[in-house]
Amino acid sequence: MHRDPPGIIAPHIPADDWRRAEATGAAIVIVVQTTDRTGIPWQRVLIPFAVAGAAALGTWGLVVALCALFDAAAHAVTIIAGATGPIGVGGITLKLARGKTH
Repeated sequence: MHRDPPGIIAPHIPADDWRRAEATGAAIVIVVQTTDRTGIPWQRVLIPFAVAGAAALGTWGLVVALCALFDAAAHAVTIIAGATGPIGVGGITLKLARGKTH
């Protein structure tokens, strides 16, 4: 009577060894190694810290970019206001920027 090796761990058993054990009635010892880890699983701890660090750096980069943009906009408004001269509406004259006094 011919039988295939049982279960899902049997395919790694050589066919000759299986048939010899089946014919002689000898036992087959299957050793399964487990990987019991002790301590902290560092990968599970480090990934959230890496994501949080990247988010913090990205946020600071966005803040710096917005500050640079606002600074450039303020300089542009100052230059435009200085070039336009005084603005008058209804007899009230308003000068938007101070002129250079030499």
